[in-house]
Amino acid sequence: MDNTYGQALRRGVQRLRAAGVASPEWDARILAAHLIHCGHMDIPLDHAPMPGFDVAFDALLRRREAREPLQYVLGSAWFGPLELKVGPGVFIPRPETEVMADWAVRNAGGPRLVDLCTGTGALALYLHHYLPEAQVCAVELTDAGLAYTKANTHGSGVEVIQADATAVDTLAQWNGTVDLIVTNPPYVPESPDLDPEVYHDPHNAVFAGADGMRVITRLIPTIARLLRPGGKVAIEHDDSTSDAVQAALVHYGGFEQIKPMQDLTGTPRFVTAVRGVD
Repeated sequence: MDNTYGQALRRGVQRLRAAGVASPEWDARILAAHLIHCGHMDIPLDHAPMPGFDVAFDALLRRREAREPLQYVLGSAWFGPLELKVGPGVFIPRPETEVMADWAVRNAGGPRLVDLCTGTGALALYLHHYLPEAQVCAVELTDAGLAYTKANTHGSGVEVIQADATAVDTLAQWNGTVDLIVTNPPYVPESPDLDPEVYHDPHNAVFAGADGMRVITRLIPTIARLLRPGGKVAIEHDDSTSDAVQAALVHYGGFEQIKPMQDLTGTPRFVTAVRGVD
Protein backbone atom coordinates (compact mmCIF):
# COMPACT_ATOMS: atom_id res chain seq x y z
CA MET A 1 0.00 0.00 0.00
CA ASP A 2 1.34 3.43 -0.97
CA ASN A 3 1.82 6.10 1.69
CA THR A 4 1.01 9.02 -0.64
CA TYR A 5 -0.79 9.71 -3.90
CA GLY A 6 2.56 10.59 -5.41
CA GLN A 7 3.92 7.12 -4.65
CA ALA A 8 0.79 5.55 -6.09
CA LEU A 9 1.20 7.56 -9.28
CA ARG A 10 4.83 6.55 -9.70
CA ARG A 11 3.89 2.91 -9.29
CA GLY A 12 1.06 3.29 -11.77
CA VAL A 13 3.31 4.93 -14.34
CA GLN A 14 5.83 2.08 -14.05
CA ARG A 15 3.13 -0.53 -14.58
CA LEU A 16 1.59 1.20 -17.58
CA ARG A 17 4.97 1.85 -19.18
CA ALA A 18 5.87 -1.82 -18.80
CA ALA A 19 2.59 -2.74 -20.49
CA GLY A 20 3.46 -0.61 -23.52
CA VAL A 21 0.91 2.15 -22.94
CA ALA A 22 1.90 5.13 -25.07
CA SER A 23 1.20 7.81 -22.45
CA PRO A 24 1.74 6.17 -19.05
CA GLU A 25 2.17 9.40 -17.06
CA TRP A 26 -1.01 10.95 -18.42
CA ASP A 27 -3.09 7.81 -18.07
CA ALA A 28 -2.01 7.11 -14.50
CA ARG A 29 -2.74 10.69 -13.48
CA ILE A 30 -6.16 10.71 -15.16
CA LEU A 31 -7.13 7.43 -13.49
CA ALA A 32 -6.09 8.69 -10.07
CA ALA A 33 -7.90 12.00 -10.54
CA HIS A 34 -11.00 10.10 -11.64
CA LEU A 35 -11.03 8.17 -8.38
CA ILE A 36 -10.54 11.12 -6.07
CA HIS A 37 -12.80 13.47 -8.06
CA CYS A 38 -10.36 16.26 -8.76
CA GLY A 39 -8.58 17.82 -11.71
CA HIS A 40 -5.54 15.95 -12.98
CA MET A 41 -3.32 18.83 -11.86
CA ASP A 42 -4.95 19.01 -8.44
CA ILE A 43 -3.97 15.60 -7.04
CA PRO A 44 -2.56 16.16 -3.51
CA LEU A 45 0.65 14.26 -4.15
CA ASP A 46 1.92 14.45 -0.56
CA HIS A 47 -1.35 13.33 1.04
CA ALA A 48 -2.16 9.83 2.21
CA PRO A 49 -4.64 8.12 -0.13
CA MET A 50 -8.27 7.88 0.89
CA PRO A 51 -9.44 4.50 2.23
CA GLY A 52 -9.85 1.98 -0.57
CA PHE A 53 -7.93 4.04 -3.12
CA ASP A 54 -5.19 1.44 -3.58
CA VAL A 55 -7.70 -1.33 -4.39
CA ALA A 56 -9.69 0.81 -6.81
CA PHE A 57 -6.57 2.24 -8.48
CA ASP A 58 -5.14 -1.24 -8.91
CA ALA A 59 -8.35 -2.39 -10.63
CA LEU A 60 -8.26 0.48 -13.10
CA LEU A 61 -4.55 0.00 -13.78
CA ARG A 62 -5.12 -3.68 -14.55
CA ARG A 63 -7.72 -2.79 -17.15
CA ARG A 64 -5.41 -0.25 -18.76
CA GLU A 65 -2.45 -2.66 -18.59
CA ALA A 66 -4.59 -5.02 -20.69
CA ARG A 67 -4.71 -2.13 -23.22
CA GLU A 68 -8.38 -1.47 -22.72
CA PRO A 69 -8.83 2.11 -23.96
CA LEU A 70 -8.60 4.77 -21.30
CA GLN A 71 -12.02 6.09 -22.29
CA TYR A 72 -13.65 2.70 -21.68
CA VAL A 73 -11.97 2.48 -18.29
CA LEU A 74 -13.30 5.92 -17.37
CA GLY A 75 -16.68 5.38 -19.03
CA SER A 76 -16.50 8.71 -20.82
CA ALA A 77 -14.76 10.60 -23.61
CA TRP A 78 -14.51 14.30 -24.41
CA PHE A 79 -15.45 15.63 -27.84
CA GLY A 80 -15.06 19.37 -28.02
CA PRO A 81 -17.19 20.76 -25.19
CA LEU A 82 -19.11 17.49 -24.80
CA GLU A 83 -18.50 14.71 -22.30
CA LEU A 84 -19.93 11.53 -23.81
CA LYS A 85 -20.71 8.16 -22.28
CA VAL A 86 -18.65 5.39 -23.92
CA GLY A 87 -17.98 1.74 -23.29
CA PRO A 88 -17.65 -1.64 -24.99
CA GLY A 89 -19.87 -1.75 -28.04
CA VAL A 90 -19.45 1.83 -29.26
CA PHE A 91 -16.69 3.56 -31.19
CA ILE A 92 -14.70 6.06 -29.13
CA PRO A 93 -14.79 9.53 -30.76
CA ARG A 94 -11.32 10.78 -31.67
CA PRO A 95 -10.03 14.34 -31.35
CA GLU A 96 -9.24 14.57 -35.07
CA THR A 97 -12.96 14.34 -35.86
CA GLU A 98 -13.46 17.69 -34.14
CA VAL A 99 -11.93 19.32 -37.23
CA MET A 100 -14.80 17.97 -39.34
CA ALA A 101 -17.33 18.91 -36.68
CA ASP A 102 -16.07 22.50 -36.66
CA TRP A 103 -16.20 22.63 -40.46
CA ALA A 104 -19.78 21.38 -40.34
CA VAL A 105 -20.88 24.08 -37.90
CA ARG A 106 -19.43 26.73 -40.19
CA ASN A 107 -20.93 25.22 -43.35
CA ALA A 108 -24.36 24.02 -42.25
CA GLY A 109 -26.13 26.25 -44.77
CA GLY A 110 -29.58 25.50 -43.35
CA PRO A 111 -31.45 23.90 -40.47
CA ARG A 112 -31.74 20.25 -41.53
CA LEU A 113 -28.62 18.31 -40.52
CA VAL A 114 -27.86 14.57 -40.51
CA ASP A 115 -25.15 12.49 -38.85
CA LEU A 116 -24.83 9.06 -40.50
CA CYS A 117 -23.18 6.22 -38.52
CA THR A 118 -23.39 8.35 -35.40
CA GLY A 119 -22.20 5.90 -32.70
CA THR A 120 -22.01 7.95 -29.50
CA GLY A 121 -23.87 10.79 -31.18
CA ALA A 122 -20.74 12.94 -31.04
CA LEU A 123 -21.15 14.79 -34.33
CA ALA A 124 -24.91 15.24 -33.98
CA LEU A 125 -24.52 16.63 -30.48
CA TYR A 126 -21.68 18.92 -31.55
CA LEU A 127 -23.90 20.36 -34.28
CA HIS A 128 -26.80 20.73 -31.85
CA HIS A 129 -24.56 22.40 -29.25
CA TYR A 130 -23.44 25.15 -31.62
CA LEU A 131 -26.60 25.30 -33.77
CA PRO A 132 -29.35 24.77 -31.19
CA GLU A 133 -32.15 25.86 -33.53
CA ALA A 134 -31.22 23.24 -36.16
CA GLN A 135 -33.13 20.02 -36.78
CA VAL A 136 -30.49 17.35 -36.21
CA CYS A 137 -30.99 13.65 -36.90
CA ALA A 138 -28.55 10.91 -35.87
CA VAL A 139 -28.61 7.51 -37.58
CA GLU A 140 -27.14 4.40 -35.92
CA LEU A 141 -27.50 0.75 -36.89
CA THR A 142 -26.23 -1.43 -34.06
CA ASP A 143 -28.10 -2.15 -30.85
CA ALA A 144 -25.00 -1.62 -28.72
CA GLY A 145 -24.11 1.66 -30.39
CA LEU A 146 -27.70 2.88 -30.25
CA ALA A 147 -27.78 2.47 -26.47
CA TYR A 148 -24.97 5.01 -26.19
CA THR A 149 -26.51 7.28 -28.83
CA LYS A 150 -29.72 7.45 -26.83
CA ALA A 151 -27.95 7.87 -23.49
CA ASN A 152 -25.88 10.77 -24.79
CA THR A 153 -28.65 12.52 -26.72
CA HIS A 154 -31.38 12.06 -24.09
CA GLY A 155 -33.19 15.34 -23.57
CA SER A 156 -31.10 17.16 -26.16
CA GLY A 157 -33.63 17.46 -28.93
CA VAL A 158 -31.49 15.45 -31.36
CA GLU A 159 -33.67 12.95 -33.23
CA VAL A 160 -32.27 9.40 -33.16
CA ILE A 161 -33.28 6.63 -35.52
CA GLN A 162 -32.01 3.06 -35.74
CA ALA A 163 -31.38 2.26 -39.38
CA ASP A 164 -28.79 1.12 -41.89
CA ALA A 165 -27.36 4.36 -43.27
CA THR A 166 -26.69 2.60 -46.59
CA ALA A 167 -30.29 1.41 -47.07
CA VAL A 168 -32.31 2.92 -49.91
CA ASP A 169 -35.19 3.95 -47.64
CA THR A 170 -33.38 5.39 -44.63
CA LEU A 171 -34.76 8.89 -43.98
CA ALA A 172 -36.58 8.72 -47.31
CA GLN A 173 -39.03 11.35 -46.04
CA TRP A 174 -36.11 13.81 -46.11
CA ASN A 175 -34.99 13.04 -49.67
CA GLY A 176 -33.64 16.16 -51.34
CA THR A 177 -34.14 18.42 -48.33
CA VAL A 178 -31.06 17.97 -46.12
CA ASP A 179 -28.72 20.94 -45.84
CA LEU A 180 -25.69 19.14 -44.40
CA ILE A 181 -24.53 15.55 -43.82
CA VAL A 182 -21.57 14.48 -41.71
CA THR A 183 -20.37 10.93 -41.36
CA ASN A 184 -17.56 9.17 -39.54
CA PRO A 185 -18.23 5.66 -40.84
CA PRO A 186 -16.17 2.48 -40.53
CA TYR A 187 -13.18 3.17 -42.79
CA VAL A 188 -10.03 1.39 -41.57
CA PRO A 189 -8.59 -1.27 -43.92
CA GLU A 190 -8.51 -4.69 -42.30
CA SER A 191 -5.19 -5.05 -40.47
CA PRO A 192 -3.76 -7.09 -37.59
CA ASP A 193 -0.98 -4.58 -36.88
CA LEU A 194 -2.68 -1.62 -35.20
CA ASP A 195 -2.39 -0.58 -31.55
CA PRO A 196 -4.13 -3.05 -29.22
CA GLU A 197 -6.58 -0.38 -28.08
CA VAL A 198 -8.10 -0.18 -31.58
CA TYR A 199 -9.33 -3.76 -31.38
CA HIS A 200 -11.42 -2.95 -28.31
CA ASP A 201 -13.62 -0.73 -30.49
CA PRO A 202 -16.43 -2.70 -32.19
CA HIS A 203 -14.96 -4.32 -35.29
CA ASN A 204 -17.87 -3.27 -37.49
CA ALA A 205 -17.48 0.36 -36.36
CA VAL A 206 -13.80 0.51 -37.34
CA PHE A 207 -12.96 -1.78 -40.25
CA ALA A 208 -14.43 -1.65 -43.74
CA GLY A 209 -12.87 -4.31 -45.93
CA ALA A 210 -9.40 -4.67 -47.38
CA ASP A 211 -9.29 -1.11 -48.73
CA GLY A 212 -11.39 0.63 -46.06
CA MET A 213 -13.90 1.81 -48.66
CA ARG A 214 -16.70 -0.75 -48.35
CA VAL A 215 -19.03 1.40 -46.24
CA ILE A 216 -18.15 4.80 -47.71
CA THR A 217 -18.94 3.61 -51.23
CA ARG A 218 -22.33 2.33 -50.09
CA LEU A 219 -23.07 5.58 -48.22
CA ILE A 220 -22.68 7.82 -51.25
CA PRO A 221 -26.11 7.00 -52.79
CA THR A 222 -27.75 7.82 -49.45
CA ILE A 223 -25.85 11.11 -49.25
CA ALA A 224 -26.79 11.97 -52.84
CA ARG A 225 -30.53 11.39 -52.41
CA LEU A 226 -30.79 13.16 -49.04
CA LEU A 227 -28.93 16.36 -49.87
CA ARG A 228 -30.74 19.27 -51.44
CA PRO A 229 -29.06 20.96 -54.40
CA GLY A 230 -26.26 23.01 -52.83
CA GLY A 231 -26.27 20.87 -49.69
CA LYS A 232 -22.88 19.85 -48.31
CA VAL A 233 -21.27 16.68 -47.00
CA ALA A 234 -18.14 15.85 -45.04
CA ILE A 235 -16.84 12.28 -44.89
CA GLU A 236 -14.09 11.11 -42.56
CA HIS A 237 -11.81 8.44 -44.04
CA ASP A 238 -8.59 6.54 -43.50
CA ASP A 239 -5.36 8.46 -44.02
CA SER A 240 -4.65 6.28 -47.06
CA THR A 241 -7.96 6.73 -48.93
CA SER A 242 -8.47 10.44 -49.64
CA ASP A 243 -8.02 9.93 -53.38
CA ALA A 244 -10.33 6.90 -53.36
CA VAL A 245 -13.12 8.81 -51.59
CA GLN A 246 -12.83 11.73 -53.98
CA ALA A 247 -12.86 9.34 -56.95
CA ALA A 248 -15.95 7.56 -55.61
CA LEU A 249 -17.85 10.84 -55.40
CA VAL A 250 -16.77 11.79 -58.93
CA HIS A 251 -17.75 8.36 -60.24
CA TYR A 252 -21.21 8.50 -58.67
CA GLY A 253 -21.84 11.91 -60.18
CA GLY A 254 -23.85 14.90 -59.08
CA PHE A 255 -21.26 16.30 -56.68
CA GLU A 256 -19.23 19.48 -57.08
CA GLN A 257 -16.36 21.17 -55.24
CA ILE A 258 -14.98 17.80 -54.10
CA LYS A 259 -12.04 18.64 -51.86
CA PRO A 260 -9.71 16.96 -49.38
CA MET A 261 -9.40 18.41 -45.88
CA GLN A 262 -6.60 17.83 -43.40
CA ASP A 263 -6.74 17.10 -39.70
CA LEU A 264 -4.63 19.02 -37.19
CA THR A 265 -1.57 16.88 -37.98
CA GLY A 266 -1.73 17.81 -41.67
CA THR A 267 -3.00 14.36 -42.66
CA PRO A 268 -5.76 14.18 -45.30
CA ARG A 269 -8.62 12.87 -43.13
CA PHE A 270 -11.84 14.20 -44.66
CA VAL A 271 -13.43 14.87 -48.02
CA THR A 272 -16.04 17.59 -48.46
CA ALA A 273 -18.38 18.07 -51.40
CA VAL A 274 -21.44 20.00 -52.55
CA ARG A 275 -24.51 18.42 -54.14
CA GLY A 276 -24.84 19.77 -57.63
CA VAL A 277 -27.84 21.68 -58.94
CA ASP A 278 -29.71 19.56 -61.46
